Amino acid sequence: MRIGLYPGTFDPITYGHVDIIRRAAQLVDRLVIGVAINRDKGPLFALEERVAMIKAECVALSDETGIEIVVHPFENLLIDCARDVGAGLIIRGLRAVSDFEYEFQMVGMNRALDDTVETVFLMAEARHQAIASKLVKEIARLNGDTSKFVPPAVDEALRARFTG
Repeated sequence: MRIGLYPGTFDPITYGHVDIIRRAAQLVDRLVIGVAINRDKGPLFALEERVAMIKAECVALSDETGIEIVVHPFENLLIDCARDVGAGLIIRGLRAVSDFEYEFQMVGMNRALDDTVETVFLMAEARHQAIASKLVKEIARLNGDTSKFVPPAVDEALRARFTG
């Protein structure tokens, strides 16, 4: 069984993430969405909220693709998380050339730690490439419309966070 791990903070999950999940599901038999706890980033949404949002989106994606998609919070090294879930493949999304340098370094470090785990880069569809969780949060904070960038339940959660 080919298991893939798509890691991130998903604060919040965006249509760009959903696109990568949908496309990654075509490459594996089981897809694990690794939700990084990363306290240094100071997430807007608590881990439990992010996990719930991702699970809600993945139910439909799992039905659509026929692939088991599970959500797995983690706070250890990415390569250790991959081992924990039995993943032989790490899936990373790229938006722009600026992402590549950091991702290239991460792949090198992960390969040095465990050369049996491969990394695959996927580009989101062009209409989703500019979407970044950081920018979505800024738009929401300034009372802008985030509905083009995030699923409806996430849009609602953002509005509640900044207006409630």
